[in-house]
Amino acid sequence: MKADQDLYKQLRDLPKERLWSDEVTRFDAASPRERMERVAVIRAAGMIFGRFGTEEEKRRVRDWLITLLADPQEKIRRYAANALPKIGAGEQGESKILDVLHTAGEREQRHLGRALEKVGGAATLALAGQGALPRLTEQKVRAGVARREQPASINLQARLPMKGVLKIRLRCRRGLEKLVYDEASEKLRAHDGFRVGTVRPGCVTVETSEEFSLGDLYRLRCFATVGLDLGTIRDTSDDWAEELAACIASPTNRALMTTATSGVPRYRLDFPERGHQRGAIRRVVDRVFEQAPEILNDSREAPWSIDVIPTGEGRKESFVELRPRLYPDPRLSYRLDDIPAASHPPLAACMARLAGMAGPHSREVVWDPFCGSGLELVERTLLGGVSSLHGTDLDPKAIAVARANISAAELSDIKSSFSACDFRDAEITPRSVTLMITNPPLGRRVRVKDLQGLFADLFRVAARALAPGGRLVFANPLRLRPEDPSLKLEYRQAIDMGGFECRLEMYRKEN
Repeated sequence: MKADQDLYKQLRDLPKERLWSDEVTRFDAASPRERMERVAVIRAAGMIFGRFGTEEEKRRVRDWLITLLADPQEKIRRYAANALPKIGAGEQGESKILDVLHTAGEREQRHLGRALEKVGGAATLALAGQGALPRLTEQKVRAGVARREQPASINLQARLPMKGVLKIRLRCRRGLEKLVYDEASEKLRAHDGFRVGTVRPGCVTVETSEEFSLGDLYRLRCFATVGLDLGTIRDTSDDWAEELAACIASPTNRALMTTATSGVPRYRLDFPERGHQRGAIRRVVDRVFEQAPEILNDSREAPWSIDVIPTGEGRKESFVELRPRLYPDPRLSYRLDDIPAASHPPLAACMARLAGMAGPHSREVVWDPFCGSGLELVERTLLGGVSSLHGTDLDPKAIAVARANISAAELSDIKSSFSACDFRDAEITPRSVTLMITNPPLGRRVRVKDLQGLFADLFRVAARALAPGGRLVFANPLRLRPEDPSLKLEYRQAIDMGGFECRLEMYRKEN
């Protein structure tokens, strides 16, 4: 096996023309023993031509691989079956794999089945209907056919049926829970059947026993992801895979997925903290398909994810949650483009909510000194009460992206100006800005030569630009305070910025 891997590494670095003319020709002319020693040629050809080959080259390699499925040596047939999906087997390749399947041994059947999971179509499903395929292979084939022929999507307006109480977890970055809680309490009304419940690190729980739609939840802008509770499994259980399968195949999950999916409901499993669990996952998927054949596991382009998330607090249990995979996020239809190191959208929404309004009849003048793609400006404007926007950024591309996103958000009635410049040089009239809101460079993804000096200047510029009562809302990676006494701290909360801690702060300018 190591020799095969070493040869494969050598072959994959060859130009594809040389791989075909030299190595494939040499393989075809070799003795049976030499062919076994150089079987990695098959794997390399499938990978190289699958990624870089022209359609004619792929056709030639496909025909060659199909001939190898008739080779007397099982290992060569197995390698050919594994390589075919990389370039597309077509109906001819699928038919040949099915022919070999009838006479193959148990190990070869497993490999052929995995190839069919990727390329199988009508012929494979016909065989499955006769009970001639393993249940897991049939499930994967049905998922692949559904993905290719009937792409599924999530219906945000579908009314989801309820039996009993459903827990909904609004997940966010640690430190933002209070802002998520406040928004949920404001917008998810009790008379609509929602009750905002417990707050845990990185999570706010909402409960309902009434019909609702996912669209009701996506009126909220501060959460990152939403998970619908399917149950809890014991992490230490010898039979945790069976417990997980029972949660996925439960009547609750089946009703949720089938009601809210346009097309065949498909899901992927996600539990990264368990590490490599391929065997266990296949066992889970097999049991789910046995109990609930109408929902299919599919790791590619599935509209749903089943997330297995540790409960924390020292308990050796995990929540099982159904999470809609909505790309793009329907709340961010205005985001036409992005830039590297841009703000995390829910963080921008939380910052806008924290900023609030200057007063009940305010017409805010809002400035983002490091506007990036403009998310903070858009999110604050969507809350209302804004008369004008100003954005500055050193990167001209960021300015162009911010302009496009502002336009896409249909904020045309809001006066806006953008400048590609250093914020310290911005043409901002002193005491004219009511809100400075920004997620500045934090010195992680974008290196800053003098981070301390940059934030000291941000405080200095804010003290000059803000009108009395104006606010500065920003993410602060430093334990740095303003020198100007007119800036008074009103809010500070440590938040997770994706692997490191920062502080979300708000200062108010006194007279």
